Amino acid sequence: MKTLIGPFDQIITMRRISDYGPVRDDELEIIEKGGIIIEEQAIFETGHFDTLRKKHIDHIEEIDNHYVLLPGFIDPHTHICFAGSRASDYISRLAGNTYQEILKSGGGIFETVRNTRNASFQELFDLTEKRVREHCENGITTLEIKSGYGLSTESELKMLKVIHHLNEVVIPDLVPTCLAAHTISPDFSSGDDYLKSIIDELLPLIRKDKLSARVDIFVEENAFQPQEALQYLSEAKKMDFSLTVHADQFTPGGSEVAARVKAVSADHLEMIRRKNIRMLVENDVVATVLPGASLGLGIPFAPARKILDSGACLAIASDWNPGSAPMGDLLTQAALLSVYQKLSFAETMAGITFRAAKALSMTDRGILDKGKLADFMAFNTSDYREILYHQGRLKPDLIWKNGKKIKK
Repeated sequence: MKTLIGPFDQIITMRRISDYGPVRDDELEIIEKGGIIIEEQAIFETGHFDTLRKKHIDHIEEIDNHYVLLPGFIDPHTHICFAGSRASDYISRLAGNTYQEILKSGGGIFETVRNTRNASFQELFDLTEKRVREHCENGITTLEIKSGYGLSTESELKMLKVIHHLNEVVIPDLVPTCLAAHTISPDFSSGDDYLKSIIDELLPLIRKDKLSARVDIFVEENAFQPQEALQYLSEAKKMDFSLTVHADQFTPGGSEVAARVKAVSADHLEMIRRKNIRMLVENDVVATVLPGASLGLGIPFAPARKILDSGACLAIASDWNPGSAPMGDLLTQAALLSVYQKLSFAETMAGITFRAAKALSMTDRGILDKGKLADFMAFNTSDYREILYHQGRLKPDLIWKNGKKIKK
């Protein structure tokens, strides 16, 4: 059955824009008084509403108010499967203590590990479901969720099983990633021993139960060194996992690892060097920047402008987590990043739609075009520029997932 939805004051399709490099706003395709035809879960056609309604249509869903239509947002980096709070960390940072100092004192991630290990499956499921639904209300129709707060075979499997079962009941599509290598487990005396246990014990079980096809590692002074990460990721790649890397958040090194293993993405990049940006470009590694972490930690943003001008594919993610990025509001973070890094509307929206999809190895979403998933949302305005102008305060009123309206 073909359903025509519209008219919309403007449709921003995100079609015909490169995956790489800078984008000017005059490259945007803007369909005035537009409509969109959906067939089952996919987009059949977009165009002018009056033209589309003359075609063979089974049903018309009339839109009465002023709306701008965009693809559903995609958040390619989150840590929302966790228990507990890290409010104490935040207050400690306000007092002048750094993320690394808090970690060395026994706080930081280890507090979340204790809470997540102690949480029952149902408790963790309920907490994560609530966060997924909140993300969905804000227009995120696809999101990645990492493990990484278990740091043991049993607890990492619990997290990934929560994500797996959630994927069967929530509206957004969830992409699970194994981040067991988030930091050295307190159960092990060395990083090498812990990484060996992940390779020998955990990853085979994940593969067997199809809990994740992606592996991540945090490359940093207080986590894993570049050479350790390189060996670990090389082994994971032999097991047919796709790779992503927490890279260059506080010190450089991780982005070079990501380039050498040809990871799908390198995420964070606050401290990336120009030569390493070139390496990402040369190896087709998506540069995923996380403005939420910069806001949460009070550190500089990743050099998004330099990354784009170097010809990279730039994705933007929320990094929603209990420690460094508790806000979790992707649109607000992207809007603020655009101000400080001088990103155009087109660059910002590309970073949270089809370029974010590329960071998850997805090509079927993030663009309003024939054959793409019918994931889209409408903002109550007649001018698309209002969306970033309000810096996240303007939220979508209407959301469709797989062609079905989920927010009215």
